[in-house]
Amino acid sequence: MRIALFTETFLPSTDGIVTRLLATIDYLLEAGHELAIVAPYGGERQYKGIPVLPIRGFPYPFYPQIKFCFPTMEMGNFLREFQPDLIHVVNPVVLGLGGIYYAKKMRLPLIASFHTHLAAYAYTYHVPFLAPVAWRYLKTIHNLAAVNLATSRTMVNELMDRGYRNVRWWEGGVDTSRFHPQFRSEAMRSQLTDGHPEQFILLYVGRLAHEKDLDQIRPLLDIMPNLSIAFVGDGPERDKLEQVFAGTRSKFFGFLHGEALSAAYASADGFIFPSTTETLGLVLLEAMSSGLPIIAAESLPTKEMLQNGESGIVYRSGDMQSLIHSIETLMAEPSLRRQLGINSRKIAESRNWISPTGKLLHYYELALRMHRMHASKHQKENPSSKNKLVQI
Repeated sequence: MRIALFTETFLPSTDGIVTRLLATIDYLLEAGHELAIVAPYGGERQYKGIPVLPIRGFPYPFYPQIKFCFPTMEMGNFLREFQPDLIHVVNPVVLGLGGIYYAKKMRLPLIASFHTHLAAYAYTYHVPFLAPVAWRYLKTIHNLAAVNLATSRTMVNELMDRGYRNVRWWEGGVDTSRFHPQFRSEAMRSQLTDGHPEQFILLYVGRLAHEKDLDQIRPLLDIMPNLSIAFVGDGPERDKLEQVFAGTRSKFFGFLHGEALSAAYASADGFIFPSTTETLGLVLLEAMSSGLPIIAAESLPTKEMLQNGESGIVYRSGDMQSLIHSIETLMAEPSLRRQLGINSRKIAESRNWISPTGKLLHYYELALRMHRMHASKHQKENPSSKNKLVQI
């Protein structure tokens, strides 16, 4: 199968969407499929032999690392040269419109996947009047696809309730050999705490952005003298957060990769996740695979991931006493901490990337079948269009 991927974010960016794409690409290549990628400008023109078409754009007002990339004629030339069997638009907002347009123009099956809760961000960034606009806009473009994918059962239900059509679950996965308790390191613990490995270490991995609610955990460091917090990742709020956490037992590492990231996960005592706007949260799976107990703000996708507390403690978002109690419980009960970590690892072991990508191929095949059935019906109803379809 020849698959064209249109994505609003790709290397050198590092986020959950890119993590999923890279794992998916590896699996599809190994299975013998051919790929082409259309992505924002900034990375290489090839990835593992796959042609990448970079599209220049303009930075988002609230998030300059992400770019508005509008459809171009170059996309059409790129697709005609590649001759895809289908197009998959990943998290379509602006750049993905090009994939939608050319799927219709070239009469190709179209799949769309929903990854970012833009409507929730409208409340986070204090522009709530944009939430219904975001929902209407996204529903309109998603419903042009034959199949829509959501990354959690919670989001499948929400999208269906809001009128999205043909929604299927594309669950997340994790590389359980890369993220493993065996990477625990006293040297890394020392790095995470600036030389105080005896501290209880909470780790955060992900974007440093307003919607992640990271400022809400700052008071913990005034209340708990034995607590340290390590932040791995980058984003538009990094400078502000470094000021907010200045003078506390916290450290900002920026991006970590490879064994350094694996060691950071495995060497902490727990994983902190205050965001309530996620559609999935792949970093939770990475932390769980590393054997960490999770402390997470309550949201339906997060509770789904933690299997109702089997691998962590859920607290009420914005409720400092609930958060303090959760952390104190974890610190005071080593046996509970160990059991939650064991449960985390067991859950992660059942969530490798093989099953999600196998299901994705099933959805691709479903879209191809639906497209063929629609084309056959169209030809029967409009016999004069047969020659035109053959030419295209």
